[in-house]
Amino acid sequence: MVKIKITNPQEKIKIPVPVKFSAPDDITGNYWVVKNNSGKTCVAQRLHNDPDHNFVAIVNFSGSEEELSFDHEIEEDKVKGIKKIPTAKEKDAYVHLNTGKFDFELCRGTAQGEGSSKWGLRHFMAVDEKRDLLPSGNNAMGGFYGPFFTPDNGLINPAEHIIVDIEPVEDGPVMKEYRLSGRIPDGLKPELHGKRFALDWSFYYDVPFFSRVYHVDHFQTTVNQRSIVDKITVGDEFESGIGQLVFDRFATYDGVWYREGDPYSGQLANKVQELVHDGQKRSDRFEDFRKQLTSNMANAHWDLYWRLFSVWENALSQDEIESNLHDVRQKAFVLAELNDRPWLFSADPVNVSEVSDQTVFAGPATKSAEINTQTGQAMVWQTEHASNAFQIVQRPQSGWQNWGTNAENECPSLPVGSLIHTAYGPYENNWREIADSLEALADVRTEAE
Repeated sequence: MVKIKITNPQEKIKIPVPVKFSAPDDITGNYWVVKNNSGKTCVAQRLHNDPDHNFVAIVNFSGSEEELSFDHEIEEDKVKGIKKIPTAKEKDAYVHLNTGKFDFELCRGTAQGEGSSKWGLRHFMAVDEKRDLLPSGNNAMGGFYGPFFTPDNGLINPAEHIIVDIEPVEDGPVMKEYRLSGRIPDGLKPELHGKRFALDWSFYYDVPFFSRVYHVDHFQTTVNQRSIVDKITVGDEFESGIGQLVFDRFATYDGVWYREGDPYSGQLANKVQELVHDGQKRSDRFEDFRKQLTSNMANAHWDLYWRLFSVWENALSQDEIESNLHDVRQKAFVLAELNDRPWLFSADPVNVSEVSDQTVFAGPATKSAEINTQTGQAMVWQTEHASNAFQIVQRPQSGWQNWGTNAENECPSLPVGSLIHTAYGPYENNWREIADSLEALADVRTEAE
C-alpha cells in the first residue's frame, strides 16, 4: 500500500494543517481514507488544478513525522467536511460556508459604491464563539486598497466599486479554493489604468485558519513621494457597534515598534469639514454628502468621507478633487515627518484605542495579531513576505477597526504575491505558537514510499 511520509519542521506545527502531496498514478478516485502512524484516519481529497500535487489531507502532527497510508476509497457523500449553507444574509453571496471552524459568506460585491457593496468575506464568525465579527454587512475581510484605491487616485475601495468574478478552483469537502478576479477601475493616475487582479482564497475542513494570495498586473507609481512597485495595501475590517471593539490590542512577534496617530486622516477629515461647511453650492450628489457629514465625523463610516473624493461619486469635479487632495497631501507629508510623534517600542500588545486617532503605524513584521483581552480571542496573520509597515485602527467611537498593510499617507507595503495565512480562535496567550505553526507550513516535506 502507498505511504506518504510527512515531516513536521522542528516540530513547530501544533495545530491541524492541510498538507498537499503527490501519490502515484495507480491511486485513482477522488477521495481516500488514509491512516496515520497510530491508526487514526482522515480523508485525502484529490486536487484537480494543482500542478505540483494531486492530493490534500488534514494532518494532526504528534511529533516530528507522520506517515499516511492509503487504506480505501470513499464516496464524497460519506466524507465529513465543509458544508455549503443554502441560505445567506447578503444577496450577492456566492457561497455561504461552514468549515467546521468558521462560518462566513464569500461575496461578489454589487459595485454600488456603498459600504454594503463590498466583495470578500462577510459575516465572519468562529463556529464555537458564534459572534459575527461583521454584523452590519457594511464591512468585509480581504479587500485591497493602495495604490489603486486611495483619494490620491480618485478611487476609494475596490470592494465597493467592483463586481468580482468567482470560480471554484478546488471544490471538495476537505478543501475549497475560490479565485476572485476583476478589472480595477481607472482612476486619476494613468500609470494605474487597465490593471487586473485575482485573489485566491483557500479554506480547509476543521482547520483554524484560511489562506489567500493576491495577484495584480505589474505596476509602478508614486505614493507619498516614493516609488511604489508591485506593493499593495491589504485590509481586513471588523466591527462591533459604537462604544465597543472586536479587538483591543495589537501585537507583532518580537514586540511592536510604532508611531501614534494619523495626520493624513486628520487632514482629510479637516478638508471634508471645510468643504461641507463652506456654504458653496455644488452638485446634487455633493449635497447628499453634506447632509450625511455635518454631524459627528468620528461616528461616521470611515469610507463615507473618503468617498467625497471619489471620481465615481461625481460629488466634486476632477479639478476640485486634485486641488483639495494636493492641499491634504502637502500638509500631511510635513506632519508625518515632524519629531513630535517619536517611534515607540512595546514588548506588550499595544492598546490602540488609547492613542491619538485610535491609530498606530507599526514597523515591519511577518507575524502579527489583534487581541481581545476580555474574551481571549485573537486574529493572527502570518505573511510569506514581510509587510514594511502596518496601519492598525481600533476606534470605539464607531466600533470600526482595521488591519492594513500600509505605511503613513496610504503608502502600500505588502509585496504582491505574498501568501497570507489568517487564524482565529482563543489565542491571546499562545498566538506566537499559532503564528510559528503557520510559518512552518512552508517547510513541510512529503515523500511517497
